[in-house]
Amino acid sequence: MSQALHPVLALTGRASFQISSPTLALCPPDTGLEVAFAGRSNAGKSSCINTLARQKQLARASKTPGRTQLINFFTLEEGDQRRLVDLPGYGYARVSHETKDEWQRHLGEYLQGRGSLSGLVLLMDIRHPLTDFDQNMLSWAARRNLAVHCVLTKSDKLNRGPGMNALQAVKKDLKTLGFNASVQLFSSLKVTGLEELADKLGEWLQYPPPEVPGDLTVEAKARQA
Repeated sequence: MSQALHPVLALTGRASFQISSPTLALCPPDTGLEVAFAGRSNAGKSSCINTLARQKQLARASKTPGRTQLINFFTLEEGDQRRLVDLPGYGYARVSHETKDEWQRHLGEYLQGRGSLSGLVLLMDIRHPLTDFDQNMLSWAARRNLAVHCVLTKSDKLNRGPGMNALQAVKKDLKTLGFNASVQLFSSLKVTGLEELADKLGEWLQYPPPEVPGDLTVEAKARQA
């Protein structure tokens, strides 16, 4: 018998593109709950979102890393007030310092001013964690007491032992730096760490809701045990 699909993955599997916004003022109405995904260019952010949604092209990676300037919103169900948000990548784009500063300003305004934002998924290449950008994102989140879940992507690039060592090292470094965030390993290629991430999204998106039949809630809790 096939294993039942995680209820949160059933929800993210219904994700569809809603709108792209260049600034906080042009974002969708600030209602409901949303989880944002952030990461340096080439951290695997688009791949992670596509894996969650079980769609190959929901979040589109730019051919020029760091070129995407828009805040992209994905609604999870028609008429529902839960969303995933793909924040602009940052890193290798060949643009002026003024343009990069503008991107950073809009990113900061979103993180600081978006009331429906309930959590931030910060994606980091397991081989290059906690860059200056990552620490800036953690600092922004800390200033508004926003929950952060760090996802160490491309864990398939390391064997299990080195991967676990990298995980423990990031946990230790976060504590040393004074940041409160949970951490996990993830691989879009091997599709590992997906249900652990789904559990975190379910916590932030308050899904399944209380009125969902008890067997789904028990199933979700069993995965966390």
